[in-house]
Amino acid sequence: MQEKFTRYLENFRLYLLAERGLAKNSVEAYIRDIIQFFEFTDKDPVKTETGDISRFLYSLKKSKLRPRSIARKLSSIRVFYKFLFSEGYIDHDPSELIETPSIPVYIPVVLEVYEIEKIIDAVDTSDPIGLRDLACIETLYGCGLRISELLSLRMEDVFLEDGFIRVLGKGGKERLVPLGGRAKKAILNYIEKGRPFFEKTKNPLLFLSKRGKKISRMGLWKRLRKYVDMAGIKKHVTPHTFRHSFATHLLEGGADLRAVQLMLGHSDISTTQIYTHVSREYLKEIVRSFHPRG
Repeated sequence: MQEKFTRYLENFRLYLLAERGLAKNSVEAYIRDIIQFFEFTDKDPVKTETGDISRFLYSLKKSKLRPRSIARKLSSIRVFYKFLFSEGYIDHDPSELIETPSIPVYIPVVLEVYEIEKIIDAVDTSDPIGLRDLACIETLYGCGLRISELLSLRMEDVFLEDGFIRVLGKGGKERLVPLGGRAKKAILNYIEKGRPFFEKTKNPLLFLSKRGKKISRMGLWKRLRKYVDMAGIKKHVTPHTFRHSFATHLLEGGADLRAVQLMLGHSDISTTQIYTHVSREYLKEIVRSFHPRG
């Protein structure tokens, strides 16, 4: 059975990479979920029944795993069995009858515009590090980037005259994101007055550490945390909070949902729709605050 399972798994891995076009990290997450499931069942995949999947999900629930994580593992199992069925390895899909566990709506932490201004005001731009940090913050918020996308930006990805940056997103998918005026100005100042101090060797990356290397995620997170603390903001702020704020503020301002989806690089619009929940909360707050019967 082990040999057959290994073959199924390798073929599934190739399918996810070649046909689904998933990033390596996403593929490995699928594989881990599948291995965990079959370590639990100790069965040949061909002989798995719906009850086996139900028992696995129940064991995850008993272990206090979050509903969102359970739903993700179920999704991995479903994709795996759809693959086996489409390849003719099995004659029925045992995951078909399994209901998806209900997931509470996750409302992301969002900064108010004035809070972002306070964070920006906390940055000392009299030195190269401050110029770099300001450019990072303005780009995170002004373009809605993931931290991995920000730190992977190359000099050749920045088109200041055209007002765009080229972003390499999940699954190696490229997208063009408009540069707002303040982000554009911050990047230009950093390139002209800050970056030369960091460029010890010829490094193609836009944002560099003091040693001229790629900035680590943790390194940038600590820098941002410092400015958040200096600004006196008590919310739990991460680099991703600026991305959440970018999307929410655009939708609050009347931006089209699909346009926001494109800028965020979401393959599925349902992922973007989480920000409409935030916007609805904002609208309810407006009514509560300003309507005579709020």
